[in-house]
Amino acid sequence: MLRTGTAAVLRHVNKKVQSVQQIRHLNLLEFQSKDLLQKHGVAIQEFKMLDATTADLEVVKKFECPEYVVKAQILAGGRGKGVFDNGFKGGVHITTKKDDVLSLTKKMIGNRLITKQTPKNGILVKKVMVARSVNITRETYLCILLDREHNGPVLIASPAGGMDIEAVAEETPEKIKTVPLDIDKPIPNDVLLDVAKFLEFKGASLQHCANEIQKLYTLFKAVDAVQIEINPLAEIDTGEVISVDAKLNFDDNAAFRQKEIFAMDITEEESDPREVEAAKHNLNYVAMDGNIGCLVNGAGLAMATMDIIKLNGGEPANFLDVGGGVKEDQVMKAFQILTSDPKVKGILVNVFGGIVNCATIANGVVAASKTLNLNVPLVVRLEGTNVDEARKILKNSGLAIQTAKDLDDAAQKAVSALN
Repeated sequence: MLRTGTAAVLRHVNKKVQSVQQIRHLNLLEFQSKDLLQKHGVAIQEFKMLDATTADLEVVKKFECPEYVVKAQILAGGRGKGVFDNGFKGGVHITTKKDDVLSLTKKMIGNRLITKQTPKNGILVKKVMVARSVNITRETYLCILLDREHNGPVLIASPAGGMDIEAVAEETPEKIKTVPLDIDKPIPNDVLLDVAKFLEFKGASLQHCANEIQKLYTLFKAVDAVQIEINPLAEIDTGEVISVDAKLNFDDNAAFRQKEIFAMDITEEESDPREVEAAKHNLNYVAMDGNIGCLVNGAGLAMATMDIIKLNGGEPANFLDVGGGVKEDQVMKAFQILTSDPKVKGILVNVFGGIVNCATIANGVVAASKTLNLNVPLVVRLEGTNVDEARKILKNSGLAIQTAKDLDDAAQKAVSALN
């Protein structure tokens, strides 16, 4: 049966949140995820990496396989049906010939692959993964993620692998199993076997599946993951159970102890370079379609600010959360990012100083306005720690800064300033 909360968990697993999220997910290419799994003992297809250098010939020469899968490495789905800007079709190919591996690689690397999930001009392919082809006899689904509703990690399993898991949950909820996990302990073997049976593994494959799930949970905790999704977790003709495709998301707050993993972040493929620049300065930024730039501290307050702008007839141009430990230089960078958007015709600063010192924000706002020669209306609402000093800084700045007594007043002034 579909247990309480499973539908909500699955929405978190497989659907991008329509509203803006506070965190910015680390981006890993397929081969990087597979490499992490392999380092933690998780069974995967054997693979090698090619980059169109002279070393490729030797790599392929030593890689003996009856059949090869050649896959372009970009951060986008639909690669198999994609088309390169040189006219070559398909970012995924299967071949039995080593010579074909190298020729396919040359047609991919250095060219832009265009799929339904890439920008119109595609994404430049810099690396190609060549993997041992396996004969999959059955596909299942497995996911481990942190879930607020369960106050900890949850395992989600389904024998209907290789499919849209949310559709499975809606149409055949009996094919979904949800198991809350103890973050401090390994998964008990009887629970592992129960999940493996639910996934319809039998015979020797039953324990193989249980072992793989335990390894995935060990990996989940070791790398500070918030989600590991395996689709499919497959049984192959040899009876082995392997993770064919993996999606990993990590806790941004763990970057300080997962430096090796976060150093692998693929940022050059981000659709908006402002998001990349913001992340470099510990700012959370997501562009939107409106014309009122927002600078706020805290994701909840940022969401409320965007809502009240819309209620007053305006449209927010972005989500920008400067966080709790913001410094003056980060305020400057935030203003640079906001004003780099040509759609921004006004700016609303809304800060509640708990951890944040309002005077720090005020000094940053004044410095940024002067340095950037700000020429759009600016409305500032500050409340909390050292707010009286902050208001004096704004008043004595000599700048045309409108102050607001509360959030509703700030939104009304920001919208009116554009009219």
